[in-house]
Amino acid sequence: MLATYLIGVPGGMEMILIAFVILLLFGGKKLPELMRGLGRGIKEFNNAKASIETEVKESMKEPAKKQADNKSGWIERND
Repeated sequence: MLATYLIGVPGGMEMILIAFVILLLFGGKKLPELMRGLGRGIKEFNNAKASIETEVKESMKEPAKKQADNKSGWIERND
């Protein structure tokens, strides 16, 4: 049963083979540059994700404040 879930997951030997192929393709000098670029991309993605999360949380708080201010239940029109 567990074996059916692990189909397609690379093991230790496969990971070594993948690392070796990457080293052959890009060489030892280009590899640090590639990893640095990958790290910057991940950092930028995480910053954007955090920014979107804070925006969503703030926008969810905003309607709650408007409802608390409007105790009568009537909708105000601001024309």
